[in-house]
Amino acid sequence: MQLFRIFTALCGVVVAGAFHAVPASAHPHVFAEARLELSINPDGTLKSLRHVWRFDDFFSSTVLVEFDKNKDLKLEKLELEALAKTVHDSLAEYNYFQLVTTNGKDVAMRAPDHMIADFKDNRFLLLFETHPKEPLKLSGRIDFGIYDPTFYTAIDFHNDADIVVDGLPANCTKKVIRPDPDQAIAQNQKTLTDAFFNDPTDLSKIFATKLELICKP
Repeated sequence: MQLFRIFTALCGVVVAGAFHAVPASAHPHVFAEARLELSINPDGTLKSLRHVWRFDDFFSSTVLVEFDKNKDLKLEKLELEALAKTVHDSLAEYNYFQLVTTNGKDVAMRAPDHMIADFKDNRFLLLFETHPKEPLKLSGRIDFGIYDPTFYTAIDFHNDADIVVDGLPANCTKKVIRPDPDQAIAQNQKTLTDAFFNDPTDLSKIFATKLELICKP
């Protein structure tokens, strides 16, 4: 089984039936530690998001077995490049698990030009950078985070310091938000319709850890 099938299965493509279950019954099967660096231009517009994901032992081992074509228990340069391309293609329809909103509205992000795959201490590392499709001026409330819309992959920030802002404007303040599930449901009760529960995309988004920027005019 190629990583495309492994990764997209874990993203919910192969297990598409999960979309018809109550999201509360879903649970992650892949885990990763994340680091996110926001880069802000001098004019107060968003320049880029730089992502680093470090995956759990089990998934890392699975990736190693699938892409170690010469069976030497390590991934060579060409094997790592093939891995990075496969993940890049697999996650395109999921917007690379990115959450970027401004005043509650989704911000369109360009796909990364490429990804970098690596192994450190037997753990699979994935690095990539994205940019907004249109210039994004930081104004009002802007949220940044990572979430899997199918609940199959848990990618989270273990520490608040894992979210970094380079060039934060003086008129902006930042805060890491870690939603309490009960409070998140209570606060969004009015929108929790049957259709909402049948599609976990929005539900998983309200549970995601986010960096919130508040920027005054």
